[in-house]
Amino acid sequence: MNCRRPMSARSCEGSCVLANEVAACLPAGVVCLERGWLSSNNIILKGGHGHVAIIDTGYSSHASQTLALVKTTLGTEALDLILNTHLHSDHCGGNALLQAHFPDSRTLVPPGLAAHVREWDPVALSYTATGQFCPQFRCDGVLRPGETIRLGRWDWEVHGAPGHDPHSVVLFEPVNALLVSADALWQKGFGIVFPELDGNQAFDDVDLTFNLIEQLAPRVVIPGHGAVFMNVNEAIEIARKRLDGFVQSPRRHARHAIKVLLKFKLLEVQRIGFDDFMAWATAMPYVHQIQKLESPGVASDIWLTELCNDLCRSGAAEMVGTDLLNR
Repeated sequence: MNCRRPMSARSCEGSCVLANEVAACLPAGVVCLERGWLSSNNIILKGGHGHVAIIDTGYSSHASQTLALVKTTLGTEALDLILNTHLHSDHCGGNALLQAHFPDSRTLVPPGLAAHVREWDPVALSYTATGQFCPQFRCDGVLRPGETIRLGRWDWEVHGAPGHDPHSVVLFEPVNALLVSADALWQKGFGIVFPELDGNQAFDDVDLTFNLIEQLAPRVVIPGHGAVFMNVNEAIEIARKRLDGFVQSPRRHARHAIKVLLKFKLLEVQRIGFDDFMAWATAMPYVHQIQKLESPGVASDIWLTELCNDLCRSGAAEMVGTDLLNR
């Protein structure tokens, strides 16, 4: 996990690129900008007048880089549509800046949280709970599961994909059997199952989304994070094994989730005083929810220090003097 060189995002259009030694072929007009783990991948759909689109826009601290990459990719084409597979901060943090630079564009989000975007409720949108930031943006319409939308040169099916987020969608283009899987499926796993952290059972929803992907039978998958891939059945097998481990031990999932959230902060700031990091973490509502699941009865400062030590032992972080550094 690193985001030190986001401007060198790998892109590919209408050709094959090597992604983990597997050739992932995208049709003409489909461009994937593979970003670091702080920001989601950006998928740009070109070549359709009035239908030029971007799917997911990364984290707010990379918004200017996202805009530069989009402008370079589009050239003289205007951006007509901004779409979000779901509304986690690393997928929509660039919306506001793109809206400012492409004022005629329309922004579409999954319907479940559209009202909270219009009212701009950072609590309901999870930004307060995760201790993350997302600049306010407008919502012009929804990506409704069961409908089809023209993006670039192709018609894309919108499918509900609950699990990682109850309101998430995936997008499938059947002619080329191309799936934009968001955080429902990566080549080596899937995103945190956030409803489980809120005390709601959702591991079954993750498995149902895997079933949906199997039924769609994509040839190529553009994930929310990581490289484009074609070994879809292998990816689902890996993901199911990981899911089974979480089902057998929800505490394992909770511990994984808090480490991801702590690492996300380090990716954002790169270097922070340990006391400041502890103060930020202690103020994050998810810390207290996850601790009740993973280590009830342990003092928060002791538990968080142990987690930071785990990150350092794994090479994901490093203590230098009184500062905690991203690695």
